[in-house]
Amino acid sequence: MQSNKISFKGQNIYVGIDVHLKTWHVTTLTESGCKYSFAQHADAKELFDRLNKKFPEAHYKSAYETGFCGFSVHYALTELGFENIVVNPADIPTTGKEKAMKTDAVDSEKIAWSLKRGELTGIYVKDKRYMDDTNLMRLRQRFIRDLSRQKNRTKHLLYTQGVVYPERFSKKGTHWSRNFMKWLREDVELLSEEKRTLMLLCNQVEHIRKDILTITREIRRLSTTDKYKENFSLLSSVPGFGLITSMSVLTELDNDPIRFPNERKFVAILGLIPTCHDSGEKKSNGVKTFRGNKQIGPLIVEASWVAIHRDYQLGCYYTNCCQSMNPQKAIVKVARKLACKAYAVMKTKKAYVQS
Repeated sequence: MQSNKISFKGQNIYVGIDVHLKTWHVTTLTESGCKYSFAQHADAKELFDRLNKKFPEAHYKSAYETGFCGFSVHYALTELGFENIVVNPADIPTTGKEKAMKTDAVDSEKIAWSLKRGELTGIYVKDKRYMDDTNLMRLRQRFIRDLSRQKNRTKHLLYTQGVVYPERFSKKGTHWSRNFMKWLREDVELLSEEKRTLMLLCNQVEHIRKDILTITREIRRLSTTDKYKENFSLLSSVPGFGLITSMSVLTELDNDPIRFPNERKFVAILGLIPTCHDSGEKKSNGVKTFRGNKQIGPLIVEASWVAIHRDYQLGCYYTNCCQSMNPQKAIVKVARKLACKAYAVMKTKKAYVQS
């Protein structure tokens, strides 16, 4: 008796997924180009069961754009046997018509066709072992920004209430010390008799400062663990690389910066390579690309301001650059050179020594 059971064994099914919080729109393509589209709940197991019923015994190759969900969808799909990649939205080929008529169905189909044609390159997927460490470093940065906002709100309140700073607090460097906080709470007189708003703002400042201190202590403990100790010691020898910069680099790059084949690739992930625009006889170069890690790139630029005062070679290079460009552009060039030095230290496993 002849069997009517269809088998896709040995065939690839290309799956483009447009990911949203509650729903996914999915487009699948067979090797011959047959299309099958549908919408479903945001659930990897539901997708697997549906595809396994439609295309039994097939090998599923899938892709979705980076977004709010991070890598959670990727982990769920790979655990079910999908060969999944996560792609940068800017790397997906798009026509003008697709931009004008953008829908979830169009987006998922676009991903599926690009995947089938081999036009997509996945971004690096973070190792689960380093996710909490990375989130800890990023949380500290958010708290720093929150603290700055609360301080600005407090000062704005003082300005609107006509408060004049005493002579001992006339310089900004004396603000937010223990004596300054005591003055805010006990001696400041506002236009109204009540000081509830000022007290709440002071409470917020002190609370966030305590949280930042707690996180910093935890980061310092992490730097002494077996997981980070060796690499942290190497990076700390680079001028300008302190606890936060060194640990940010290690956690963001999964404690393996030398997985990049060369210095240019390493600097590119930091967003410190220059942009270029050539058209006919006109050629122009920018300072840095908009792509790259938004967490550690700015930190290395900040570290460069310290490095030029500690390293003679970097200081000389910065001074020479300033002769042909403004200091802000010059420091980015120093940051590129400093990043290359950090990469060399990690690759050679030798601490940095000033020449």
